[in-house]
Amino acid sequence: MDSDLLLPRPEGLYCPAGDFFIDPMQPVARAVVTHAHGDHARSGSGLYHVASAGTLLMRERLGAESVIHAHDWSERFTLGDTSLSFHPSGHILGAAQVRIEGRGKVVVVSGDYKRDPDPTCAPFEPVPCDVFVTESTFGLPIYRWPSMRTVVADILAWVDECRDRGVPAVLFCYALGKAQRLLAELATRTDRTVHLHGAMLRLVEVYRNAGVHMLPTVAVSESARGKDFAGELIMAPPSAAGSPWMRRFGKASTGFASGWMQVRGARRRRGYDRGFVVSDHADWPGLLRSVDDCGAKRIYVTHGDGEALVRHLRDTGHEAFPLRSLGGTLPESRSSEEGD
Repeated sequence: MDSDLLLPRPEGLYCPAGDFFIDPMQPVARAVVTHAHGDHARSGSGLYHVASAGTLLMRERLGAESVIHAHDWSERFTLGDTSLSFHPSGHILGAAQVRIEGRGKVVVVSGDYKRDPDPTCAPFEPVPCDVFVTESTFGLPIYRWPSMRTVVADILAWVDECRDRGVPAVLFCYALGKAQRLLAELATRTDRTVHLHGAMLRLVEVYRNAGVHMLPTVAVSESARGKDFAGELIMAPPSAAGSPWMRRFGKASTGFASGWMQVRGARRRRGYDRGFVVSDHADWPGLLRSVDDCGAKRIYVTHGDGEALVRHLRDTGHEAFPLRSLGGTLPESRSSEEGD
């Protein structure tokens, strides 16, 4: 049974054969963590196994006292009766899929992933397996991402328009992964300095230390009091929208970079002037492509719109199930201000 290697529990997804949890939601003795977003990497566990490429972010997230064992891509290591390895998921810097081999089968837990190119992290690596546990954050056919070349051109055109109007352009995006990807993508077209909210500074610096090339940045707080930000691009986390921090920008034009902007009306409901479709998760074609690429006989779907994906996979001849069908009480959805 698949439950020999995977079993949902209140603490998280558990592997009985290896006695470890993947992305546990509560402190456990031994955690295998896919990436540094807060809904996957939580402090308090006794020991963490992570991909080496994400060590700097994991240390930032988990704290200096956490015991972290880092492993290179594809490096095999043993836990209990299982052999494990990490493989790039293409989600953010250091984000990994977890390959588990034991009891005569291979299971791959995708973590969060995307198939689109991203200059800030290693690309998704298809890993052959018998069982594939896939996320489905954007698991509906309406989600189909535009090219980043188009999105970058739209963002720069918006900034130019704001310059002509004499107003700041405030772009809201998640502080880990999305902000750095946008700074790297924009660097292919311009060299203008971007002003950053304080919550983004440290994480952008971690990416720079990892060798990721991005636009030059400066903290908003370092600008002289009363500075006119007209025509400047400012990046901030969504939590800053509507906060007192925004008062310094006067009648700024606001934008939001998110996969949720694919849905008509989402920008208007959230109160932004512009919406830019950018996601660090797989879109519908990316999900289907990944299932096909891994060659798994059985697919388990978790997070987001899982029912639609399960139904489609079954209709196309796959053995597909929601993760809860394994038994146990693992919640079917996670939420994070960092992970779309």
